[in-house]
Amino acid sequence: MDTPALSRRDALKVSALAAAALALPWRGTLSAKSASRIASSKLPTPYTVPFWTPPVLPPVSSTATADYYRITQSAFVGEILPGFKTPLWGYNGSVPGPTIKARRGRQTVMRQINQLPAKHPTLGYVPWTSTHLHGMPSKPQYDGYAGDNSMPGQWKDYVYPNSCEARTLWYHDHGVHHTAENVYMGLAAQYHLTDAVEEQLPIPKGRYDVPLTISDAAFAETGALLWDDNTHSGVYGDVILVNGRPWPTMQVEQRKYRFRVLNASVARGYTLRLSNGQPFQVIATDGGLMATPQAVTKLRIGMAERYEIVIDFAAIGKGLKIQLLNDGVKNATDYDHTGKVMQFQVTGPATSTVNNTVPPVLAAPHPAMTLTPAMSTATRKMRLQRTGQIWTINGETWDDVEGSDFSRVFANPQVGDVEIWEVENRSGGWFHPLHIHLVDFQVLTRNGAPPPAQERGPKDVVYIGENETVRLIMRFGPEHGRYMIHCHNLSHEDHDMMTQFQVGLHDAECDPVNAARPSYDPAPALGGLR
Repeated sequence: MDTPALSRRDALKVSALAAAALALPWRGTLSAKSASRIASSKLPTPYTVPFWTPPVLPPVSSTATADYYRITQSAFVGEILPGFKTPLWGYNGSVPGPTIKARRGRQTVMRQINQLPAKHPTLGYVPWTSTHLHGMPSKPQYDGYAGDNSMPGQWKDYVYPNSCEARTLWYHDHGVHHTAENVYMGLAAQYHLTDAVEEQLPIPKGRYDVPLTISDAAFAETGALLWDDNTHSGVYGDVILVNGRPWPTMQVEQRKYRFRVLNASVARGYTLRLSNGQPFQVIATDGGLMATPQAVTKLRIGMAERYEIVIDFAAIGKGLKIQLLNDGVKNATDYDHTGKVMQFQVTGPATSTVNNTVPPVLAAPHPAMTLTPAMSTATRKMRLQRTGQIWTINGETWDDVEGSDFSRVFANPQVGDVEIWEVENRSGGWFHPLHIHLVDFQVLTRNGAPPPAQERGPKDVVYIGENETVRLIMRFGPEHGRYMIHCHNLSHEDHDMMTQFQVGLHDAECDPVNAARPSYDPAPALGGLR
């Protein structure tokens, strides 16, 4: 059975219906201090909820070269606020979803089964989904292309090569026009790829290597999520969640910890710092290890960016507490407690001091960091702008791509080509975290100056601030075909700030919509098991 296509005209109708549905039971009039409609007295006091780590998902089977996973996208009722039940959508009944641990050189096959309801319970749209493993150089048909949608009742096997350097990735929904709502409901999770270089480093591992997925949400009186994307500008909640828990407290020992920080918010950027002013070390960016660690006291992180940081609690006394705070970013909507993220409470001496070092040299420079402007064969200019109520890239939208039967492209480099892209944000009202699929890139300059310390590593998302111009350099490949470029403010992406580029030729074997179609048919055995 074919997956129905969604035209821009249809999407606008859906948006109009969704706007009508917002009145009740979703978001009402906001105050300056809060977004939730639940009484503030019923929200948990910050730092009173215990920290929680999402489970690691074991494969259902393995071969000599591949690991096979089965993930179901389903609706369930969970508890985010103590004492309240919240309808959620999750991967395998978890928000965030389970973490996947993979190793370079071993393929992952991830079966995604859409068992979501036929319609969203309050917004009324059909929850088609398209899973994107963000940070993986996948073939186009497995990349979560907008338009490669699985309808409720369908399933699809995604094949990931795990061919890149060790890094923190994440898998999340990318269904066209409804990515923001689907991710907000809970369809997001981390994916950790390791390799021999990382494994040999004496950096924190095991229970001292901790995912921190940060997001924000607002709640109705019943504990249900509230939704309002502020005329497609973005959703800003007043409750900060870490791994799905509001302002949690984590017990830590007197030693170093490695935190894999992911901003999974729909629209909120963060500037993170420790309450005692203590510096911490950035050891990896989106695309993996930096050549050398970078000490910072603040870390700005836009949506979908990942930074691996090491915090040393060795000098903090037993029983003492320090907080991870958020100084915010320009043009975000802040509330009473959005300046708080989580708390660390020191329990005492380390029970293990193995892998408790950050060496001065982490790895050979990532291939993206060895690129120089002299290698570039083209320089392209990209302008991010809002025109009326439409978000555009160079004055165009995803609607223009759809109208061209998906043939319209921003660029058509060949495999192996190196290009410089100059990205300009002329807006004084919004920042745009720009994500380029398939490739890792190097930030050459930010407003003509060298990039800050935290950006001196390989990236796949770059924060384009208000009235900024950022120059990027990248080598295209290893795959050919069509890949997306979009703002990772998911409301901007959904309305319609997305375009595409094509590496080399487009052919039927790599068509992102038709080469590996989702199916309603009974699923065959997965890696030898059902």
